[in-house]
Amino acid sequence: MSHCSEFAIFKVSKKNIPRVIALSLLIIQEINASEKVVIAHEILQKTDQEEELCWHLTWVNQEAVALIAKKWSSFPSSKELESLVGEKLYYGHFIRM
Repeated sequence: MSHCSEFAIFKVSKKNIPRVIALSLLIIQEINASEKVVIAHEILQKTDQEEELCWHLTWVNQEAVALIAKKWSSFPSSKELESLVGEKLYYGHFIRM
């Protein structure tokens, strides 16, 4: 089974960036609490637009992505995280060819 890479790009006001980064790291811990399904992660900031942040997550497989998507609203940090994100610009999953 092939790993799955997720890219999520969103706008966050400058004042909320530190909290969004902290919540991003926390929610990855929450996702992995019962089983490690996110095996690598990066939280990136666009070089020419600092209000754009990107999650680059590496999942164990596509099935894990689907399972966690169903559980998303049950994670303690998800509601606050979503309230601080201004606009979701891109969200997609990719597998190696």
